Amino acid sequence: MRITRVWGAALLMLALAAAPAAADSSPSASPSENGDAPTEAGTSFRTAAEFEQGQTATASASTGDYLYWSFPADAGQRPTVKATVKLPEAAKSASTWQLDVYDGLRRRQACQYGAQTRTADAGAASVELSCTLRTVRAWAEPWSGDPLPGTYYVRLTTTRLATGDLGLPVGVEVRAESKDMGGAAAVDGSLAQPLVPGIAVTSKQDDEDSSTEAVLSSLEPDDGWASGWWSDRWVWTALGAVLAALAGIGGYCLTRGPGRPTRVPPPGA
Repeated sequence: MRITRVWGAALLMLALAAAPAAADSSPSASPSENGDAPTEAGTSFRTAAEFEQGQTATASASTGDYLYWSFPADAGQRPTVKATVKLPEAAKSASTWQLDVYDGLRRRQACQYGAQTRTADAGAASVELSCTLRTVRAWAEPWSGDPLPGTYYVRLTTTRLATGDLGLPVGVEVRAESKDMGGAAAVDGSLAQPLVPGIAVTSKQDDEDSSTEAVLSSLEPDDGWASGWWSDRWVWTALGAVLAALAGIGGYCLTRGPGRPTRVPPPGA
């Protein structure tokens, strides 16, 4: 009976600890409104149109243009960027479209999977592209090239287009969403500041007590940037310690026996 109670308590604690971990692995919620999403794109990194994850940014452009957007991504997230290009009916030849994603240091990030480049045949109504990045790390070595917390830039353009189709009107929709990878992707350490435009200038001005505004990017996650030290790995570590203690108690109870044998007389008898 004692062993049953011990293992029952262990299973109960395991279920309680698994609940937050399951919640961390669910996709991030999308905003209920899309009213603040941009309706035009930038033409360079500096003029990239900002939008939040879960919003659908739209733009009207011409074939041959370079279109730029930006969105924030925090540590532990695995962003997926999707783009839909509505092609012109007047296009007379095939065209190849490419979706590139850059981090806050403007390093081009490789896609884990997704159709980053696609060719649309002549007469096609639309083409869809997607890119799922690696999990954003709270800290990494400079040489690793791993994605880090901060602003991410999306660039959409054509890499192959007939000269006669240049300048035709197209419609574009871009959306970014993330899956929270939880403690499985946690690393020791964190950045002093997220990689967003103007953060270095702003930090310097804060030290000098200046009131001049230097932030170029106003977007950040709804709950703020992660501190980098907390993750559900702490929960699983604590749970492992508790289970180890319970296993020790259970082993002791199994090997202890019922007590003094009945045939052995008490001391002094």
